[in-house]
This record gives sequence, structure tokens and C-alpha cells, in this order.
Amino acid sequence: MPSTATLISQLKSEYPQYSFTKSSDFLWSPDKKIIFYCEKDNNDYIYILHELSHALLSHLCYGYDITLITMEREAWDKAVELAKDRGLTINNDLIQSSLDTYRDWLHARSTCPKCQATGLQSKKNTYNCLACGYKWRVNEARSCSLRRYKIQK
Repeated sequence: MPSTATLISQLKSEYPQYSFTKSSDFLWSPDKKIIFYCEKDNNDYIYILHELSHALLSHLCYGYDITLITMEREAWDKAVELAKDRGLTINNDLIQSSLDTYRDWLHARSTCPKCQATGLQSKKNTYNCLACGYKWRVNEARSCSLRRYKIQK
């Protein structure tokens, strides 16, 4: 597997339309066209290719939480292709583990704080419970604690 520096150098050459910036986390910034990456371990190439995949797939923002999971799945599929083109592999267990974090996030956001039934997202950050009629909004909570707030009628 290539070193992070070697991979970044290759990707900068192949994809000059994107910037690659060292950071404390892996992230795709569509407005700035920057792929942020960090150097944590020997699997860095996997996450760099994943974030590049978001860029190549023109992933911008999402309105519904389920769309985010779809975008993540698409990006992992593309990352597997990019890795294969470079003679690298991405373990499916790692992909599923990553997707599980989003599935858990979605489940937590959609769980009714009043009766614990699964609610339905009605618009960005807003849910309705089909079982008890409770309505709540949630914070983004992808990198912080989830908060759910009752919507006043």
C-alpha cells in the first residue's frame, strides 16, 4: 500500500480540480472542493479514496437523512473501484462498520423521544412519530451528541 504522501501526490496529479489538505479528520468540502485527510494509520488510503469518491460523485448536501446513507454507500462503492484500479483492496467489514455508524445515527435521530417508536422525517432535522403524534427536531449530531427538541404547536 502506498504511503499517504505518495497517494496524495498521485491524486493531486490525477485530480487537479480538487485540493487535498491535511486535517484532523477525513472530510469532503463541496463548496471549497477540498478533500481533508489525516494520517492516523496504514488504512488512511481507504478514507482518502472514500472522500475523493464523494467529490467524484458530486455529492453536495442532503435534505433527508436517508439520502446521506445513500451517498455514503455510493462513495464506498466508488472507493472500492478506485482502490482496485490501484491494486488495493478495501475490506467489506470496514465498509459495513462505517455504514453502521450512519445507520445507528439515523436510528437514534428517528426514535421518538416520547414513546420510542420509529418516526418519519418530514423535512430536514424534523421528525413526526406515527405512533403517538409527537413532533421533534434534531441537531446535526454527526460529530457531537444528539439532541432532540419538542416542536411547540
